[in-house]
Amino acid sequence: MEEAIKKADVLIEALPYIKNFHKKVIVIKYGGSILGEEKIRKGVLEDIVFLNFMGLRPILVHGGGPNISDRMRLSGKKAEFVDGMRVTDEETLEVVEEELQSLNDIIVAEINELGAKAVGLNGKDRQLIQAEKKKAEIDLGLVGNIFGIDNEIMQEELNKDRVVVILPMGRGKDKKAYNVNADEAAAKIAVSMNAEKLVLLTNVKGIMGNPEDPNSFLSTLTIAEAKGLIDEDVVQQGMIPKVKACIDALGGGVKKTHIIDARIPHALLLEIFTDQGIGTEIIR
Repeated sequence: MEEAIKKADVLIEALPYIKNFHKKVIVIKYGGSILGEEKIRKGVLEDIVFLNFMGLRPILVHGGGPNISDRMRLSGKKAEFVDGMRVTDEETLEVVEEELQSLNDIIVAEINELGAKAVGLNGKDRQLIQAEKKKAEIDLGLVGNIFGIDNEIMQEELNKDRVVVILPMGRGKDKKAYNVNADEAAAKIAVSMNAEKLVLLTNVKGIMGNPEDPNSFLSTLTIAEAKGLIDEDVVQQGMIPKVKACIDALGGGVKKTHIIDARIPHALLLEIFTDQGIGTEIIR
């Protein structure tokens, strides 16, 4: 009986959140090595299906960097990065799209198997993600900077109660396809869709005040504090684009942003539906 009462208490704690977020858009970015781990992926997708059945409107933007790098290695092509961005020639772009499409198909199929309705969208189609060649000191090739989002197709699918799964590529006015950063794409989509939340799933606990000290976890940061941690080199490497994506999303009107560890079972539900949460939230 006590166990049943505890379960009821958890549901009651979630009730105000379910009520507040009903029909609200939540943009979730999921990628990196954790995307390839089947057990973690199944747990994340279960959470997304739960959100859908609870009346929220999830949009999932996924990356696929490790899969792309593995594929390039097998073909004897070296992966080159400049400031975390993959140098992308036409051959590399073909590999990028094939691997992202393969992952997109897997995610859509698994969400459907869990009982929800999902639809996969390629960002380069129907002007969904509009991009232009990214300017950099070193030529990055077909790497795009996102300048616009057409949210009509996403809204159409959400209105049909579908989970939208987006493959992050862009199309330029020059008709060329571009490789775009998934964190950046998720932030721009969250702003365009007037999302309640942007959630970035990672393989770390969140943001640390001191990367060497496991007890320095920061549960809440303001935009100013987050910028300060970047300037002071406390936030480094792969976490920089994630924190910048959160800052950009908040600046564009998204209510709250979160960086959470996808390896924790049902991390997404714990962050959204409980008073404590489990990751780092960045707020205005």
